[in-house]
Amino acid sequence: MIIDAHAHIFPDKIAEKAVEGIGSFYPGLTMHMNGKVGTLIDEGAKCGIEKFLVHSVATTAAQVESINNFIAECVKTYPDKLIGFAAMHPDYPNVADEIDRAISLGLKGIKLHPDFQQFNIDDERAMNIYEAAEGRVPVLIHMGDHRYGWSKPYRLVKVLESFPKLDVIGAHFGGWSEWNDAEKELAGRRLWVDTSSSLYSMTPERAAELIHKFGADKVMFGTDYPMWTAKDELEMFYKIPLTDEEREMVLHKNAEKLLHIAD
Repeated sequence: MIIDAHAHIFPDKIAEKAVEGIGSFYPGLTMHMNGKVGTLIDEGAKCGIEKFLVHSVATTAAQVESINNFIAECVKTYPDKLIGFAAMHPDYPNVADEIDRAISLGLKGIKLHPDFQQFNIDDERAMNIYEAAEGRVPVLIHMGDHRYGWSKPYRLVKVLESFPKLDVIGAHFGGWSEWNDAEKELAGRRLWVDTSSSLYSMTPERAAELIHKFGADKVMFGTDYPMWTAKDELEMFYKIPLTDEEREMVLHKNAEKLLHIAD
C-alpha cells in the first residue's frame, strides 16, 4: 500500500491553465504533469500508489463552494482511490457552515495555501477556520517560501499552541525552501508533515534526518502532483536510509491513522 498524501487536481477543462499558473508562481520549477484526476490515478497506479489525498486551493472566497463541489464529485467518482480535502479561504463569510457541508459531502479535511491566498498563517482572519476544524478534521497547510512572509514556519507555532487538539499537516516538511527553519521551529511539536516538493532539494541523508526529527510516525509521503511525477518521487524516497517499519509508516500507515482509512 502506498498513499500519496498531497495532490492538487483541477477540472479537465481548466487543468492546463491552472498548472501553468502554478508553474509561473514557482519559476525555475518544471511542472511535470497536467493536473487532471485521471492522469493522477493512472500514473500513480503504474508505481503502486493506491490512494490519493486530493485538494485544490481557493484563491478567492468566491471559489470555495465550487471547488468543494468539484472535489466531492471526484471522490464520488473514484471512492476507492480518492480522499478529498475541502478548500477554504480566510475571507469566506460562513466558515463553520461550509466546513459542515464539506464534511457532509464526504470530504475529510481542509486545504490552505497562505502564499496563494495571501494571508499569514497566524492571521486573526484564519482563526475561525482552525476553531471550526479543531477536533473534527485535519488542516493541510502549505508551509514555507523564502520569498514571502505568509507561510513562515514560526507563524504556525501560535496556531498549534492556540488549538492543541487541531490536527495540522505542515506540507513540504513544514517549510518549502526553509527546511532548516521548519526543523528549528516545528520539530517535536504536535504536527504532521509530508515529503512533497522537498526530496529534490536535499540528500537522502538529510531527508532521513528530518523524518526522524519530526518523528517517523508523523510523516506522510506526498508527490505534490502535478508538479512532480510519482515515479521520480518514489525513486527519491526509496533512497532515504530508513527501516522497513519507518517506510511503511511514511508510505501509508500514518495517513491511514490520521485520516481513519479502514484496512
